[in-house]
Amino acid sequence: MSDLTDTTIFTLKELRAFSTAMFMHFGVPQEDAQLAAEVLDAADRRGIDSHGVARLYSYYEMLSSGRINPTPTLKVIRETLSTATIDGDNGLGLVVGPKSNRVAMEKAKHAGSGWVSVSNTNHYGIAGYYVLEALKYDLIGMSMTNSTKLVAPLWGAEKMLGTNPIAMAFPGLEEPPIVIDLATSAVAYGKVEMAHRAGLEVPDGWIIDEEGVSTTVPKQMMDGGALLPLGSDREHGGHKGYALSAMVDILCCVLSGANWGPFAPPFTLHLPQPSRSVGKGIGHFFGAWRIDGFIDPDEFKRQIDDWIRTFRATKPAAGTNGPLIPGDPEREMEKIRTVQGVPLLPAVISDLRRIADKIGVSFGDNRNGQ
Repeated sequence: MSDLTDTTIFTLKELRAFSTAMFMHFGVPQEDAQLAAEVLDAADRRGIDSHGVARLYSYYEMLSSGRINPTPTLKVIRETLSTATIDGDNGLGLVVGPKSNRVAMEKAKHAGSGWVSVSNTNHYGIAGYYVLEALKYDLIGMSMTNSTKLVAPLWGAEKMLGTNPIAMAFPGLEEPPIVIDLATSAVAYGKVEMAHRAGLEVPDGWIIDEEGVSTTVPKQMMDGGALLPLGSDREHGGHKGYALSAMVDILCCVLSGANWGPFAPPFTLHLPQPSRSVGKGIGHFFGAWRIDGFIDPDEFKRQIDDWIRTFRATKPAAGTNGPLIPGDPEREMEKIRTVQGVPLLPAVISDLRRIADKIGVSFGDNRNGQ
């Protein structure tokens, strides 16, 4: 939703270095700070601007206020050969998430599959980062998380669920992998937030106002309204998005002991705390599979290649170039931004410079006179 006519370009390298410096300012160990910056970098390079450095000020505020533990000790509180429940010790989700995902992948290597549910954690970035990591180890990956209440259930007029994203990835042999990464809401809240910052309206069917009436004005959603579930209303399949969100909520939270539904703590100081707690922090859920537990890996990948090529050859709808493969837009954006850098809106740059002033690190001081 960014208006790219009013942006300034920054390299991925300098954004990653600045993010690392900010986390280290709060006592996050260097290795963890670099890991957290890597997750943000994945969002920026893949064009998911709402989850990259645009979120950094929220992390700054949460760390400044002591709401996030910069040096967590992750604890496995229940475990089998293929499963685990992990307490994240209220650490950065950008650190707790990757480390918990590694546990799932290690279990998959030894047991064929690995399943890890996590409590007492915080916002973990883009769900897609974790499944891309699984691909590096020739595994099928799955990732999901709950989040602050922002979404109304079908036929509801108040926030009760998070955007509760789901991601999965399947490797190909010669073709690029299939990478599925989606929110179970009609849209990620970050896109509404970015539209608000840019002074833009959003498409019909994304949000409602405080009366439960559809609107296209981001501020009306922010002032007591809500996001709609994937599909928006009953006639367009809103019950399906609502059901998927419920699934994420249960796997991430009820299964791990985290706060589900409207009791998930907010990822900003500017939102009210929930009326009560039913667990610890928010929750994540990770899964990983060894392909050879089901089929010869090369045969699987050949079939994925065939699947991709078959769908790319679909007769295109009028006015289109035909179907995309899940992950295509992000791959194309990654190619561009790896070379050209990341465009940041003035409001985001302003936030990053406020951080820079407070931690004593320079940020883009000579860019376009801003």
